[in-house]
Amino acid sequence: MSIFIIAELGINHNGELAIAKEMITVAKEAGCDAVKFQKRTIDRVYTKEFLDSPRESPWGKTQRAQKEALEFGQAQYGEIDGYCRKLGIEWFASAWDLESQVFLRQFKCKHNKLASAMIVDDKLTQAVASEGKPTFISTGMSTQAQIDHVVEIFRKANCPFELMHCQSVYPMDDEDANLRCIETLRQRYHCPVGYSGHEVGLAISYAAAAFGISSLERHITLDRSMYGSDQAASIEPMGLKTLIGAVRKIEKGLGDGRIGMMEKEVPISKKLRGHIPQD
Repeated sequence: MSIFIIAELGINHNGELAIAKEMITVAKEAGCDAVKFQKRTIDRVYTKEFLDSPRESPWGKTQRAQKEALEFGQAQYGEIDGYCRKLGIEWFASAWDLESQVFLRQFKCKHNKLASAMIVDDKLTQAVASEGKPTFISTGMSTQAQIDHVVEIFRKANCPFELMHCQSVYPMDDEDANLRCIETLRQRYHCPVGYSGHEVGLAISYAAAAFGISSLERHITLDRSMYGSDQAASIEPMGLKTLIGAVRKIEKGLGDGRIGMMEKEVPISKKLRGHIPQD
């Protein structure tokens, strides 16, 4: 199967629907299979003390002002749903609370995503698994025991899933990628394993593709100089096209691993070995 490539828009749209649509267009034109958002119910995810605390942003001087400005609601997601259908690209979102997960159900997205931060939330995890949709589960900042537990929940619910190796650092240093963990996860859990990357550049994602991942998720942006904590670990449009082009070539180059002479090699073998007696 071909690597399922996800463009993580996250909150890089800065609460602007026009920017989100432009990013969706970029993802479609680059050859992504899907775009992904993040959905939060602000008062569920954050405490009042945190929301009232100071933070300078283009939208005000508190954490609440910044967080609320970045969230899309019913009208915006309705527009996103229609726009993605028009372009012919899938979309889905990672919910950060149960209320958000229930909200997302109305759009009947094909996939779910469980963010690294949320795999320790049993109520949310069980709600996602109960939907029975193929689910991407990121493993950043998680212990083996925590991954064991979330896998058990999904298997008990008979919900299809794949793990996504992830390091929850923004941006991630190359030496922290630990890509060999992709094979470790595959051997331990006997499931498809993808990669969700937060590094600067493309080389680590190329290497992940060579490990035979089932999916690849990278944050994208229109311009890394835009406001936002995720922009530095994101890929701009030209980089996204370069990434996808290279990943598709790597997929072809991996082959099936079987030893033997290719049909294309037969005439060459006859030519180059013609002087050697054959049994």
